[in-house]
Amino acid sequence: MFSKKYAKPKATAIIVAAGDSRRMGQGVNKQFLLIDGIPVLAHTLEKFDKAETIGNIIIVTKPENIPTVWDMIKEFGIRKVTDIVPGGATRQQSVMNGLRLVENDALVAVHDGARPFVSPQLIDRLCETGQEFGAVVPGVIPKDTVKVLDKTGTVANTPDRDTLRCIQTPQVFKTDILKLAYIRAEEATFTGTDDGSVVEFSGVPVTITDGENTNIKVTTPEDLLIAEAICQFLKNNY
Repeated sequence: MFSKKYAKPKATAIIVAAGDSRRMGQGVNKQFLLIDGIPVLAHTLEKFDKAETIGNIIIVTKPENIPTVWDMIKEFGIRKVTDIVPGGATRQQSVMNGLRLVENDALVAVHDGARPFVSPQLIDRLCETGQEFGAVVPGVIPKDTVKVLDKTGTVANTPDRDTLRCIQTPQVFKTDILKLAYIRAEEATFTGTDDGSVVEFSGVPVTITDGENTNIKVTTPEDLLIAEAICQFLKNNY
């Protein structure tokens, strides 16, 4: 917790919802699929709306979905959304489109729109940690044994799971760190698998902190079944 002499950090959230949902295979953007009768993206936005450390929300989505997203915001009473911008051809380009609108806040939190169960408490904890360290991402220890393979498909080694993390979002950075990292990545034509890897490429150390096992990303039809179960679990236990 921050003492009274320190201001509570305020972050701009960039919610990335511009993917093509190919792995979902239902001919519909996964952001609009329903979990417990509520669209995936609406679940996500409600969590950021409740987080104390989030000052405003920027959504990045496909141009043709922008009117639908504005309608969703009105329907579910989301208060903090200030902008909706078109996404790019890649996730990295989509984040850059949102990042261009971030000016005043010292922190930026980048989150996958299809992670609907992130808790406001995790968002706030990440923002507080991000203010202290400059770059922080959440992760959980993998439950399965992980094998590293060589080019022939033979096991090269089996790393200790305690040294591994399955990385989640939101990933929180000081705004100047993330902006500079994206500039350097663009100049070097580097493509990262997440925002943390882009920052790592720029030479800035990234801190890992505990994520949440319920903070899953809805990507495939099977994930919808898991998401419904998580939703009921959270409703019954929190």
